[in-house]
Formats: sequence, structure tokens, C-alpha cells
Amino acid sequence: MIKRTIMSIAAISAASMMTFSVSAAEMVDGPEVNWNVSTWGKQRAFTASVEAIRDYVAERTGGKFNIKVHYGEALSKAKENLDGIKLGAFQMAMFCSAYHPAKNPTLSGLDLPFLPFPNLRVQSKVHEAYYADPAVADDLARWDAKLLMSSLLPQYEFTGVGEPPLKLEDWQGKRVRALGGIGEAMKKLGAVPTTVPAPEVYTSLERGTVEAASFPFTYAHVAYRLTDVGKWYTANMSPGANNCPVVVNIPAYESLPPQYQKLLEEAKPSAYEALYAAYEAADAKNFPLMKEKGIQPITYSEEEIARFREVGAKPVWDEWVAKMNADGYPGDHLLELIMTTSKEAATN
Repeated sequence: MIKRTIMSIAAISAASMMTFSVSAAEMVDGPEVNWNVSTWGKQRAFTASVEAIRDYVAERTGGKFNIKVHYGEALSKAKENLDGIKLGAFQMAMFCSAYHPAKNPTLSGLDLPFLPFPNLRVQSKVHEAYYADPAVADDLARWDAKLLMSSLLPQYEFTGVGEPPLKLEDWQGKRVRALGGIGEAMKKLGAVPTTVPAPEVYTSLERGTVEAASFPFTYAHVAYRLTDVGKWYTANMSPGANNCPVVVNIPAYESLPPQYQKLLEEAKPSAYEALYAAYEAADAKNFPLMKEKGIQPITYSEEEIARFREVGAKPVWDEWVAKMNADGYPGDHLLELIMTTSKEAATN
């Protein structure tokens, strides 16, 4: 089963304390530099990436390159972080491309439904290749933003009540909480998507206003207590996930000494490892909890997943490509980049 969730507080602490021990000979010399990172919410698996980068550069420079992570929208509203980068209000930020697709149209390709990401390692390789594409880099450069890495938000799944959808046709007419590209995909499958704010999802599911709700799996399902009322959950539907990159302000990046720029790149592998460990640690906690509650897992066959993608994915992909091409972006190329990189990463 794909492991795609958030970790416990203890696991967060463990990931945040990853050791990047270096000898004096390996210490990178340079000036004192102070950077600020804008993010939202509390310290959690989602923020493990920037925390690992912070720890790595501090260790390698003896504290001269100091990156401070500001949680809880202390510096900016989450939906305004890209604007803050443009203004140079802070040097680094996290944001989700679905917050403002018109500002970053090329990034919306990673928000498409049913992309073939069998696990987070494949997902990270696809995101890295996608971020490096000139069309995507140029798109974000309009905001003085350099894409550094992905925060790898886990794939979404559904928790629901009533009759479980054991095959594609069973979604017909179901009222589901599904946003963005996932909502478009569910509409193609015959479901009736609706937008329900996260804090209201538990009540909607409990009262039957919606019959199923999608959230990042498994951490948000547990955090928002869907597992207290749900009778079943999809275990491998993977209808999509929000793309949430870490970006740095280009003028701030270019003002860094070359050795500090290199450190930011060198920090990425350990940052991705911290994310993998974070999500896996939470799955290890949440799956036994869900089993204890008696919630029925629904695992679809490869043939059924192929049907989901044929009905709920390909039409949405085709519409996205057509719009991107019409707007002057290489839609065909970007979708092919996702598919090719995913296939190569999955077989390596």
C-alpha cells in the first residue's frame, strides 16, 4: 500500500533533528546571511523540507547561513506567499499552485487528476524534472521566484459512508467533497462534487450532506476526524494531489555567494528523505488506527484504475493541454514530460 501521510509530533521532531555532521575541513566559509521562510500552519511533515534545508545549511556554515522558518502565516497569508516573493518581503516561501492557477499556469499541470505517481519517490522525481523545464522556470521567474523543490503533498483518497464504491459505476450520483482537478475528475466519473471548507467536512459527512470526502491520505483524514464517522476508504484510487513547491526569491538567491547557492542544492536530497520519513511514520500510526475502527479499505484492480483514468483523467488532461496550447504554453510537451518521467522513475 502506498504510504502517503503525515507524521506524529514525535516523528516530526526526529526528522527535524536529522544530523548533517561535517568535519572542520568540510565547513563552508562565507559571510553571515539571514533568510526568512514564509509558510502556514504548525510544524508538521509538510514543513519537513524547509526544516531539513535550514538544518543542513546551518551545519555546513557553522551557523553563518541562517534560515528562519515562520509558521502560522506570520509573514504572509498562504495565498499571498508568491506575491511576497515577488516583493522581496522574504527570501523563501511555500505555496500551492492551485491557490492561484492564473498566476502560475504551467504549474497547474502537476495538479491534474490521476497522474501516475505510484509513490512519493516517483512523484518527487517528476516534480524535479517538471520544475527544471524552461517553460515552467520562466513562468515562475515572472514572480522573481526560483523553484527549489517540492513539498510532496500526499495523494488524496476518499473516506465515505453508505454503500462503498467498489467499481467506477458506483460513483454515479454520489455527493463528494472534491476540489479543483479532483472535482473535475469526479464529475467525469458521474459523481456530484461540492466545495466544503475543511473544518466543515466532518459534520457534512456525519449528517450525510456528502457521502464521501477527499483529503490528503491518511493524515488529513485522521486530523479532521473523518475516520470517526467513515465506513470505508479508497486505498489506491490516488485521484490527485495539490502541487506545493518551495521557492526562493531570485534576487536574494543571486546575491548569495556561490558556495551558499550550492549548499541549497546539496540540501535537497536530505530534505526529500525527511519528507519520506515523515509521511511514512504517520502512516505507520494511522493505518492500525483505521483498522481498529473497522473501516473497510477499497483496493481497486489495475484494470479498474485504468478505467478511472480513461474516464476521469484523460478528458481533463486533454482539456488542460488544449487550454495551455491556446494560451501560448507547451501543454503537449509538459504533459508528456510528466508521463515519461513517471514511467522512467517507476522502472528505475
